[in-house]
Amino acid sequence: MRTKNPPVGGFFVLGYTSGTFMDRLGKLFGSPARLKLLRLFLFNQGSALTLTDVATRSSLENDTARRALAELVVAGVLTKRGERAKAAYRLNPRFEHLSALERFIRDTTVLSPRYVVSSLKRSGSLRLVALSGFFTGVIEAQIDLLVAGDNLDARILARAVHGLEAELGREIRYAAFETSDFRYRLGVYDRLLRDVFDYPHRLLVDRVGL
Repeated sequence: MRTKNPPVGGFFVLGYTSGTFMDRLGKLFGSPARLKLLRLFLFNQGSALTLTDVATRSSLENDTARRALAELVVAGVLTKRGERAKAAYRLNPRFEHLSALERFIRDTTVLSPRYVVSSLKRSGSLRLVALSGFFTGVIEAQIDLLVAGDNLDARILARAVHGLEAELGREIRYAAFETSDFRYRLGVYDRLLRDVFDYPHRLLVDRVGL
């Protein structure tokens, strides 16, 4: 089982937005990279991020991230302190249209259930995928994503979750179990599972018969 640190900020409601819609948003903001960076900084307000941080968390090449950062600094959305590799970027709290931009980005940051499941299924034979935490508005929850399956590959799963994080612009707290372990924990009323199933949650895959 693996969990990640809790995210900062609000939550996302998972919708049925298609990849085409996300592509259109990318064009609206000039590039998909710029849109990813807007999400990253808006959903992690107060954080100072280096070029390496930004490229890693957004799954972008350094050159692509560098160009997008420079464009957002010129636009006044971000501030920059320092030079070269030591430069740190932050969201500019004095940006005139910050509130309106934040509302728009939050309202349009959604992933389709099909996209989520498709991203995760490479990690093994999925038996259960459940959403909780910021996906359903339960901020106090310990995790946002619960996965159970057979022959799960932890490294592939971690990469898949990182890809989802790059699209959302924030960390996803998650836990993963082999099916047998999940059934055992379910039978003994495991606290982590109760934290998911006793509160609002959403099942994207259920092949265990919950």
